[in-house]
Amino acid sequence: MIKKEDYIRYLISTHTNYTATHLAEHSAKLSHDAVSDFLRREHFSPSQLWEVVSSHIDDHAKSAIIVDDSVQDKRYSRFIELVKCQYSGNEHGTVRGIGLVNFVHSGGNDGDFWPIDYRIYHPDTDGKTKNDHFQEMFARLITHKHFKARTILFDTWYGSVDNLKLIHRSSWTFFTTLKSNRKVSVSRDIGYQHLDELIFNEQALVQGLVVKLQKLPFQVKLFKIVATDGRIEWIVTNDLDQNVNCFVAELKNENRWQVEDFHSHARPGGFKQLTGSEKCQSRKARAQRNHLACCYHAWISLKVKAKQLGTTIYQIKHGQLTDYLVNQLYNTTIQVI
Repeated sequence: MIKKEDYIRYLISTHTNYTATHLAEHSAKLSHDAVSDFLRREHFSPSQLWEVVSSHIDDHAKSAIIVDDSVQDKRYSRFIELVKCQYSGNEHGTVRGIGLVNFVHSGGNDGDFWPIDYRIYHPDTDGKTKNDHFQEMFARLITHKHFKARTILFDTWYGSVDNLKLIHRSSWTFFTTLKSNRKVSVSRDIGYQHLDELIFNEQALVQGLVVKLQKLPFQVKLFKIVATDGRIEWIVTNDLDQNVNCFVAELKNENRWQVEDFHSHARPGGFKQLTGSEKCQSRKARAQRNHLACCYHAWISLKVKAKQLGTTIYQIKHGQLTDYLVNQLYNTTIQVI
């Protein structure tokens, strides 16, 4: 009988193949059917992630929650139940895959980050939008997690009026980006304008503009961040403190990109790269959900070990191959003839 710990140990140990067949081939006690039955039978949930990670988080008033989504690429799969066509930021286009909405706790730009909650985006089975998942997970931040952190960072996808109202009512601070077609008002006389119609003098570029966002019943502070190549990013927050200026807004925005280190394929510490989160070939939705739950657990196990040894999770994962190579150099199983 395979246990959750056995499967997680496998995810930590294997490097290229993450299938039930591969696990069975390398275990004297397990068959392919036993592994497949385990993935279809168990019922692991996102709430179990918090049970695993909560004791490892260094939470403080300057911490933040980062919200982002990712797509587990399944472009060559035609029969996996949770797979659907959706936009992938990594691919800058539509791809077939399994969508995840992630909440990640960040200790700041130089601090640790830990996944604390997630949801699988599949409206065909649960009827929920990404914003529905966002609101559900945000509610659990308040009712179940009781963080000292009171700041939440996310991109324009989650910047809906309903989301902003919910955060503000809960006495949290948000920093998010807006599309240029959003309308704001700097005064009743002028009325609502598109963002690209606003005029920013030098003082406004530094201190921001206090505006009313259309359909939002409270004021927000708006920043126009102009990159060296001329690209403009609009950042908005409900923190109207005079000490919140463009430098603070930029720093928060940079902090938001920290989540890319978690789920990116390209980053050496990435969830996808080190746990095989995209590699499960089971067709059943329950099996895919259980595989992903174990992948989160495996990533946290790698992270905890890396912190204990003062190294990176990439080095921890691939150090296993180094140990094998060193052993083979001195105790080779194939003799040179």
